[in-house]
Amino acid sequence: MIKFVRLLLSILLISTLLSPSVQSQDSKAKGNADKGKKAAKKEEEPVVPPTAETIAALTKSRDELRATLAELSKKPELQTRNGESLLADALIFEKAATWMLRYNEFYRNDYAKQLEGVLKKGADRARRLQEGKPDWNLFVGTTVRGFKSVIDDSVQPYAITLPAGVDPSNAKRWPLHLVLHGRADQMNEVNFIHRMDGKTPKKDSPEASADWIQLDVYGRGSNAYRWAGETDVFEALADVKKRFRIDDDRITLHGFSMGGAGAWHLGMHHPHLWSSVGPGAGFVDFYRYQKKDPSNPADRLPFAQDLTLRIYDSVNYSMNAFNVPTCTYGGEVDPQLLASTTMAEAAKAHGVDIKVIVGPKMGHAFDPESQKEFMAFHREKSNKGRPRFGERKEIRFETRTLKYSTCDWITIEEVLKVYEPTSVHAKVNADGDVEIQTVNVEAFRIARDIATNAIVDGVTMECRTAGDGLLPDVYYVRNGDSWRVLSYQESKAFADNRPLKKRPGLQGPIDDAFTSRFVCVIGNGKSSSDLAQRWSDATLANFASEFSQWMRGDIKVIKESEVTPEIIQSSNLIFFGDPDSNGLIKRLLPDPVEWTADKIRIGEQEWSSADHSVSLIFPNLLNHRRYIVINSGMTFHEKDFKASNAWLFPRLGDIAVMKIESDAKGQITSTPVWSKVFNASWDLDAN
Repeated sequence: MIKFVRLLLSILLISTLLSPSVQSQDSKAKGNADKGKKAAKKEEEPVVPPTAETIAALTKSRDELRATLAELSKKPELQTRNGESLLADALIFEKAATWMLRYNEFYRNDYAKQLEGVLKKGADRARRLQEGKPDWNLFVGTTVRGFKSVIDDSVQPYAITLPAGVDPSNAKRWPLHLVLHGRADQMNEVNFIHRMDGKTPKKDSPEASADWIQLDVYGRGSNAYRWAGETDVFEALADVKKRFRIDDDRITLHGFSMGGAGAWHLGMHHPHLWSSVGPGAGFVDFYRYQKKDPSNPADRLPFAQDLTLRIYDSVNYSMNAFNVPTCTYGGEVDPQLLASTTMAEAAKAHGVDIKVIVGPKMGHAFDPESQKEFMAFHREKSNKGRPRFGERKEIRFETRTLKYSTCDWITIEEVLKVYEPTSVHAKVNADGDVEIQTVNVEAFRIARDIATNAIVDGVTMECRTAGDGLLPDVYYVRNGDSWRVLSYQESKAFADNRPLKKRPGLQGPIDDAFTSRFVCVIGNGKSSSDLAQRWSDATLANFASEFSQWMRGDIKVIKESEVTPEIIQSSNLIFFGDPDSNGLIKRLLPDPVEWTADKIRIGEQEWSSADHSVSLIFPNLLNHRRYIVINSGMTFHEKDFKASNAWLFPRLGDIAVMKIESDAKGQITSTPVWSKVFNASWDLDAN
């Protein structure tokens, strides 16, 4: 079976051709912005695919680079220096070439030349590694670097821009600008490297006088920095911190268009990390951006989908601007100005101010004066820096999911009802106690050194001396209508998560399993239903193809007999099959589901196993810090990636029953006939 699946995956990956790129809404808006300039546009020349001879020559160069890098990988002394991922800095060139060739991503007539240039740069980096002279590290200007992702062991690129004077050996810590790019349907790793690597600032340009380090993330392509794209941002940031002395209190986050949506997303979900946040013209809620009316049944999404929109709709997190200075920009005639005004209005309802800059008569672009004002705001906030630990005396934080549950010294650990408005307002008073008001919170923790006592919803408890003063954080849990503080032993046991509750990093939905390390596991046996087996195999093959093309990495597939204790501890396990074909599904299937050769039964509902299957996410009963997933990859698909980043939201919630059909040509299709979201206790009771 594993040979069949791997053969199927290989056929799909090799035969996949990228269909013509759909113009994104971001791209359309940018095009509209240029109308006011009355500039004549030349008709783009038709794209002529590279010849077979050109592809063969490029493939030969890629293979030669791959062979050289394989030899270098056997020499650990060449791989790192002072924490730098030097081998990854060379591997990104081979990876870029491989993905471009795999998916025939020659979108313009100069892309073959771009690939040729990238391969030459890769060969040059490999040569310098062989010679022990990796001298690109302190290049004044922009270079592309790489890191190995924990998600799938793929090598991912980012760009770093250094001003003069950066030297990791001295004590100076540098401010950082973390910049998120806009949507670019025709950008891949090769084009990213081509545009970024080796750039030097023009004399007398603003970049030439910059006194900060700039990180431009690739983000695994164009996904608005969601899912694996979000993980990419933080992995790239961590890699930069290994190489250079970064001042953690002076990290500015900004981006434009899709990058603006990403800045709203990362800025409002992680408000304590930045000295300021600068979103430009990025969407903040699905329905408005797609011009849909949620009160209209024809426009409203199915229940589980509508509910899980609350994960990413930044408008639901507007109060978090209280914790981070925020300055947003929009052009006066840009439809995406609505994002800026929507967020400012939503924040104002919480008594929070967001600075809005409007570019006069501008479309989807910055005008020079607005950009100066925008950058001046962020320079001022960077110079001041974010509050250091213990300096922040008041936090006002809201969320809709435990995936985003932390603001500085307070973390929400459990909620009463999932996806409902959840908030904490914590303020250290003149007596040195912290007063906390909660909404929809079941459990939370705070850093013990913040206060002498904690007064939670009117209940006074110990803080600094709680738990015998032995742990860095103090845990508080709801006790009926009141609260109690956990003892030392109770605090240590809290992490065991018994009985099971949704916790940060273990809250679902299905797609969350693919934002950290995961391994796909196929069974040693055979399903009792040939149709269900074919669907499971096709689902795995489609996941492999789509994750590779749209998230720029290859999934790992093993047999159930190859699952080790180390894998159980380190990885989310993604099972494919049914209890007959995969013994681990039979062993770890959660109680709400009864699944036999004849039927699938959940509660009072029942379906035939012959033409139905189950997709779900649940805590791994062998490791409560990790997930299991059954019969699902990403629940959004190619058409969603092509349409708009706003469509990259969950389709199945936490659990779904799939109706499987085969047409006259043998093509397998599936339709969810039932889907739900588990409640805060991982049950199917009413939320």
